[in-house]
Order: sequence, then structure tokens, then C-alpha cells
Amino acid sequence: MKKTSLLLVALFLQVGYTAQAQQEPVNLDIVNKIKKEGLENSKVMETAFYLTDVNGSRLSGSTGLARANNWTKKQLTEWGLKNARLEEWGEFGKGWEFEKSYVAITAPYYQHLIATPKAWTPGTNGLQKGEAMLVTVEKEEDLAKYKGQLKGKIVLVSNPREATTTFEADAKRYAEEDLAKIAEPPVAAPAGQNNNANSRREQYLAMMQLRTKVSDMLKAEGAAAVLSSRGGLHGTHYTSNGAPYAVDAPVALPELEMGTEDYNRLVRLLKAGQKVELELETKTKFLDSDLKGYNVLAEIPGTDRKLKDEVVLIGGHIDSWHASTGATDNAAGVAVMMEAMRILQATGIKPKRTIRIALWGAEEQGLHGSRGYVKKNLGDPATMKLTKAHEKFSAYYNLDNGTGKIRGIYTQGNEQVAPTFEAWLAPFHEMGAKTVTLKNTGGTDHLSFDAVGLPGFQFIQDEIDYDTRTHHTNQDSYDRLQADDLKQASVIVASFIYHTAMRDKKLPRKPLPAPKPAL
Repeated sequence: MKKTSLLLVALFLQVGYTAQAQQEPVNLDIVNKIKKEGLENSKVMETAFYLTDVNGSRLSGSTGLARANNWTKKQLTEWGLKNARLEEWGEFGKGWEFEKSYVAITAPYYQHLIATPKAWTPGTNGLQKGEAMLVTVEKEEDLAKYKGQLKGKIVLVSNPREATTTFEADAKRYAEEDLAKIAEPPVAAPAGQNNNANSRREQYLAMMQLRTKVSDMLKAEGAAAVLSSRGGLHGTHYTSNGAPYAVDAPVALPELEMGTEDYNRLVRLLKAGQKVELELETKTKFLDSDLKGYNVLAEIPGTDRKLKDEVVLIGGHIDSWHASTGATDNAAGVAVMMEAMRILQATGIKPKRTIRIALWGAEEQGLHGSRGYVKKNLGDPATMKLTKAHEKFSAYYNLDNGTGKIRGIYTQGNEQVAPTFEAWLAPFHEMGAKTVTLKNTGGTDHLSFDAVGLPGFQFIQDEIDYDTRTHHTNQDSYDRLQADDLKQASVIVASFIYHTAMRDKKLPRKPLPAPKPAL
């Protein structure tokens, strides 16, 4: 299609959306009450403080996550929400947490280094001292050259990354032209894209198989510990898991992740033939007394005789990674969703439909909490066998893209709902939220609902420094949160769920998807 034709289509859709949006009722009196409560009496930063600084990190299966689950349940109850509870979503596996982490270079000189143990790796059983060795494996045949050389060594397994100098700010907001691009109609995938995706998947699987063989070789050869890096600049490093969390998963070697500068220094010294000695100690703990995973739920009950059994659901994942306190990922989203419920409770609204909040567990390991909830309560995407509650479900709204203010909403390709969202965003244009797009953003819990044909939506948020500094890093702390942005997001979410709960009809749905059996 020519560019001119695309512009005409976009203009036609926009005119149609605007006309329909004018027909969607918006209760401005309630919107103003929501704004007043949410902007003048906000508790969102207090909630974020308790989730992060007071509670600590919330790795799936850890005592930190259990603390957060119990605290949020208690807080929602104190605010007056009903039926606050922990609901089991299924079996997760063994939990893990670390109690000590230390690593330093001791030769050719002493200096402490910044690193974090990878999740589900064992501790070092005391202080370990050893010579560093760089292991480079590009193909399976490379394994043989390290035979008999690794016993007692502290092994570096990642390729170095360039520590680029940045000339742009870490943090940014969407400019108007950025939002215009997001709002453009989705473009059909080019021919052959599926083949490219399959090829990338095959490459990924091959890489993971080789990585497993490297890990097995290191263990068999008696290496003492592993150091690795996935990048990160200026003292920032990423963190992840270094072993599976399944109960019967084999024990891995102790492993720590480092940032670019510290890791690259070690690599440069080793490549120059310098002898590098390190000392390190990690103390970790596996938790297997309760292998189940849980979500936190609470609600404001509906009051309409015919509609009270229908549900409007909001949520975000409460679990985090462990190198920091998981502020932007995703204490921010949890605090906003909790604050939206507090605002509605404080303003004394009586919704027609039940408004429920869900704080999901184990999102970081594969959307487990929301997928478990959907399968248990609404339907199975593998078979598309649906429950009675599926018919009574109105919509799900998710927040999980950092600390930035809401700039609009992704409709997940649901054209019928776009005019409604246009109308609901109108009172917030002066707060920077006005973009409605048919596009989708992936990677988080709204996908669990879309997978069974339910309206599931993620808000568009300013990125701030989510991708450059905080996402899955040791810098994801309370200080990175933007208070005014979270207040703005809270009132918009509160208004959206209020109007969803008060509509005469549920939000329109897309056609049901075909069953999608698990691979």
C-alpha cells in the first residue's frame, strides 16, 4: 500500500474513533474526585517504599517475596478492600536467596569488585582463593583444550563487551513524534518473518545446549567458581538465574555476574599474560518447604444486581530480581495499581461490577502467576476450554514498563475498544496521556488474558531509564522512581477501571484465538 493510502486509512480511523469516542460517557465529576485524591493525598511512594526499602528484593520463591505478599494483603485489607487473600497458582519449584556476596582481585593488586550471585546457584562454602582463567568456547570442539587445566580455577566465561561512552542522557520521555509512530496502524509482517523467527529460535537453542555443555565441563574439571557478564555500564550490571529452579535440577557451580568495566579489566589482564588471582565468597540458601507459587488478590465488590458478578481486573507482577530491590520492575506497577484501588476506596465509589486487583508471582520466570490464574479461573489456551467466569470477565489492565508516566494505551489489536479508550483518555490530555494504538507490547502479564480471547491491555509509559539503567540490574532501587509520574499513572488507572466497571456492557472482545498447545 502506498504511503498516501496509509495516511488516508489512518485519518479515516482517527475520525471514526473521535466520533465514536464522543458517544462514550465519561463521568467528569468522578474523574475530578479521583484526581484530587490521587494527586493531593497520594500514598503511592509510601507503598513503593515499603515494597522496596523495607521489604527488599522479591525473587520468586524467596522469603522476600513471601514478606511482600503478606504485607500487600494486609495493606489492601487496611484500606478497606474485601476478600484479600493469597491464591495458589500452581507449583513453582524451589526458592533461593543469597546471604553474602564478596569478590575481589588480589593479584597483581587488591581491589574489590562489584558482582551479584546468579539466582539458584550454590554458595562457595567459605572464602575461595584461586587463579583466574578465561575460557572461550565458540563450538563444542573447543571444550577439549581445557581438559585438565581448570581444577580450582575461578573461570571467566563471557566475551568482553565494549564499554561505550554515552553522549545521550540515560533517561528519556516519549516525544510527540515517538507517540505518533506508536499510534500508526500496525504493518503486516513481511514474508519470511516466521522463517527468520524459527531460525533465531534454533540458534538460541543451539547456544543454550553449548552453554550447558560448558557448565558440565567446568564442573567435571573441578573449577571453583564462575564469573560472567551480560554488560551494564558505570557500575551497573544485569542479573539473572544461573541454574534451574526445578526441585530435581542438578547443582551448578557458584557463579557471579559483573558489570562491563570490572569484567573487562580481568579479561584484558588475562589476555596480556598477567597472572590474576581472585578471592570470593558467596553464601546462598535454597528454600523447598513450600514449592507452590502465589498471587495476591483483593477487590471492591460490585453493587449492581445484574453486573456484580462481572470482574474488572488490574494488576502487575510483584516478584523481582535480586541484585537490587526491584523498584521500576515492578514495585512501581504494583504501587500504582494498589494506589488506584486505594483512590477508588477513598472516594467511596460503588462500582456496578467487581473491581479486583491481582499482584502476580513469578512473572520473571515466564508469566507463571498470571498464566496460572487464567488457566485455573478462566480458560486453558492450549485447548481453549473456557470456564463460566470467562463470560463474566470484562477487562484486564496491566502496568509493567518502569516508573514513567502513562502516555496512552496499547489495545492489542482490539479495534472496537479504541474509541472508548480515546474518550477515557480525554480528561488526561493535559497530563500527557492521549495515545491509543492498535499495536501490542509484549513480554508481560496482559498476554495471559489475550491468549484466551479476553480484553487484556498494557499502558504506554515513558521509558525514563528503564532500558538503560534499571531493568534487571543492581541499580533498580527506590531512588530511580519518579513520584509525580506514579501519581499521574495512579489516577489514570483509577479512572479507567471505574469507567470499565460502570459501563452498561462489558468491553468488546476480539474473536477467540485458536487453541495453542504448549511446545
